[in-house]
Amino acid sequence: MKNLLSITVLSLYAVAGASAFAEPPQRIYSLVVYGNDACPPSEGDEIVVCARKPESERYRIPKTLRDKPALSGGPGWGSQVANMEAVGRQTLPGSCSVNGSYGFTGCTAAALRQWFAERRMQQSAGVP
Repeated sequence: MKNLLSITVLSLYAVAGASAFAEPPQRIYSLVVYGNDACPPSEGDEIVVCARKPESERYRIPKTLRDKPALSGGPGWGSQVANMEAVGRQTLPGSCSVNGSYGFTGCTAAALRQWFAERRMQQSAGVP
C-alpha cells in the first residue's frame, strides 16, 4: 500500500514538473525549392529548412510514385499452363520431332509452312 502511494505521488510530481518547465513548441518548416528560387525567410521563432532540387524536377511526379511496385507471387497460372502445353506438344503426333509417337508426321506440314512463308516474303519484295 505504501509503495502504491509513493508511486502515485511521484507520477503526479513528474507530470506537474514536466508541464512547469515545458517551452512552447517551435515552428519548423521544411520546403523544397527548385532551380534558383529563393528560400523564404523565417519570422520570429520559426525555423525554415529548404532542400534545393534542379529545375527539371519541378513538375515531375515524385520518384516514390514513378516506380511501379514489383509483382508478387511470380508468373501467373495461365502462363505456366501455356509453358507446360508447349513442352508437351513436342512429343505429340504432328510435332516434327524425333521424340514421341508419330513425331515425324508433322515434318511435311512444317516444311510446307516454311515454303509458303518464304514465298510470301519473295512476293512482297518483288522477286518473281
